[in-house]
Amino acid sequence: MEINGFVKTSFEQVVVQKKIKWGIIGCGNIARKFASDLTLVEGAELFAVASRSIEKAQKFAKKYQATVAYGSYDELLLDTTVDIVYIATPHISHAEWSIKAMQYHKHVLCEKPLALNKKETKAIIKTSQQTNRFFMEGLWTRFNPSFIAVKKYIDSGKLGKISNINADFSFLAAKPIESRVFDLNLGGGALLDIGIYPAFIAYALLGIPRKIKATSTFHTITHCDIETSMVFEYENAQADLHCSFTINNTKDVCIKGAKGTLYLKSPWHAAQQYTLVTNQHKEVFKLPTAGFGFTYEIIECHRCIQNQRIESKRWSHQYSLELISLLDETRAQIGLIYPQEKA
Repeated sequence: MEINGFVKTSFEQVVVQKKIKWGIIGCGNIARKFASDLTLVEGAELFAVASRSIEKAQKFAKKYQATVAYGSYDELLLDTTVDIVYIATPHISHAEWSIKAMQYHKHVLCEKPLALNKKETKAIIKTSQQTNRFFMEGLWTRFNPSFIAVKKYIDSGKLGKISNINADFSFLAAKPIESRVFDLNLGGGALLDIGIYPAFIAYALLGIPRKIKATSTFHTITHCDIETSMVFEYENAQADLHCSFTINNTKDVCIKGAKGTLYLKSPWHAAQQYTLVTNQHKEVFKLPTAGFGFTYEIIECHRCIQNQRIESKRWSHQYSLELISLLDETRAQIGLIYPQEKA
């Protein structure tokens, strides 16, 4: 850990006995960043990519030097060379392809949120247990060096009892109405897309709240939530959480304790530093990520696979289940139901 402007750029690697061959399902923006970070991790090899368009898959494979490109997801799952699959499809299909991949004997890292709801999450976890395949939700913030340092400091008791967490994740979604972020049929809306981050940090630092209060503003045409505010109430603390597609307003996360205040620097879901303020004394800790920051969850996947674990201790199945349950409760509060849940 480096203090007051001195930058640390190295990161821990995991020695693997042989290359772990990755497949990527879905070739969108998040997959491009992930593929770029794979090149930074020792023992990782991007072997196969799949899109519903073979042309898109081939273009992606060429750019990121994947060995094979497929024009369907099933073709990739049938490839016995692939060890683990990163699922970067729209939210609505996360559960389907996570389950299929494990049934095809693949380990799985699925982009957040891992499913639409608690019911789907339970089905994913059950499949992991039945197939003995590793599964993890790709909540990369959990493995971010700054977040880990902040959590370690809080867990040590040095910050004292936490009284408040204030976390916002907002950006102006200047996208066409047809975009997946606005499409309820694809699990669209601010809450699942970006509201999961504020909910995560409250849950990770304070646990399950005793009460949730939530309100939302909805898109006048697609009816997805475009702005949601949440209050997680705890016995002696409160988390004020917010997400929005209507404003560029994301700011530092503020964590107030009895002995000081911690700030995770915005964009805090991929924080490069944090600040500790105690008795008017300010220290800035710079911990820049390697690549875009997906490197750390990739390394965690390798560690778990090497040790024949089906889940990560740092971000377990139970943690994912409890987090999606909090999002389910929030949706119940705001009255948001996805079309697939009405069937």
